[in-house]
Amino acid sequence: MVVFTSICMNYFPKALTLGKSLKQHNKDVKFYIILLEREIPVDFPEVEEGIIDKIVLAKDLGFDDFDKFIFKHSIVEASTSVKGKALVYLLENVDDKVVYIDPDIKVYKSLKELDKLLDEHEIILTPHLTIPEANEIDIQNNELCALQHGVYNLGFVAVKAGKEGMKFANWWNDRLNLYCYDDIPMGIFTDQRWCDLAPAYFDVYILKNPGYNMAPWNLSTRKLSMKNDKILVNDKYELVFFHYSGFDSGANETVFNYYIKDKQNCIYKLRDEYISEMNSNGQEQYGRYKWSYNNYFNGELIDKNVRIKYRDTKYFQKIEVNPFSLTNNHFYDLLFDAPIVDNPSFFRKIIRKIIPFKLRKFLKNILK
Repeated sequence: MVVFTSICMNYFPKALTLGKSLKQHNKDVKFYIILLEREIPVDFPEVEEGIIDKIVLAKDLGFDDFDKFIFKHSIVEASTSVKGKALVYLLENVDDKVVYIDPDIKVYKSLKELDKLLDEHEIILTPHLTIPEANEIDIQNNELCALQHGVYNLGFVAVKAGKEGMKFANWWNDRLNLYCYDDIPMGIFTDQRWCDLAPAYFDVYILKNPGYNMAPWNLSTRKLSMKNDKILVNDKYELVFFHYSGFDSGANETVFNYYIKDKQNCIYKLRDEYISEMNSNGQEQYGRYKWSYNNYFNGELIDKNVRIKYRDTKYFQKIEVNPFSLTNNHFYDLLFDAPIVDNPSFFRKIIRKIIPFKLRKFLKNILK
């Protein structure tokens, strides 16, 4: 069985924490990192042998034109947009059982039970919630949020390379190639909401064991305790993995404090240990890493509105030039229906001098 995660370099400390916890309890499981950077950084840290089995650059997964594909996405969208392609790649080339786990997850138990489930079921998903909320505030906080972002949390998905599993993997990959955007009004949230459709299309096993994918969004109905050195969920199920989502935004701490008033609860000990491990794995240094697809080749920061314009107008189908070789100015010239060329015409040069960049950007926003 192979477990993989998808990251930009700023999430490497989290991915390493995941990898170490995975190998601590699952020595025979392979751990792959899909790295969404132009190259493996020269300052990539030395890692204890046997933790990471392989690092694969996302651009090497088999995309037709990776730069055009990735230019359409923000950093969060990008790291999720390649998960489908990576799933297909690993199923076809590495192992017939592949599990995706988000980098901000820590494993606390063997995945042997999951491995056995994959013998019987080719597609396994976990819901965000498995017990109805009891009051309106929690309905707003959790159930409405799940309806917006997706019933199933795609921080975890397990697939076996059978007929049904490959149909799902290819379908999901196709959808992410087309639409993997954070656009809730449009009805999508990156890679996740697509899988609301999966049980209608495929034979999906919905894993409701609360020890899998415990997270801030289900703390209202899942309680942790310790018994005989075992970490239990709701006094019955062993904790398999915990999803420490929301660390960078501060949402994780806020939700913990809201739902778990008792600071002596073991959940705070686990959280403190997780923070300590992240720090020892280079959070201070690598957590600030700048994404290599965040800038044009000339170093200019890409305006997020340019990415949206590029994808919404399907401009990636209209030009042959690599979008990273251009500039924000090039893209804002599209307001005047001027063709993109490497040597601007005299007319375009005059436009740029007469109408400042910020004004053209303003005009673009009100005219689109």
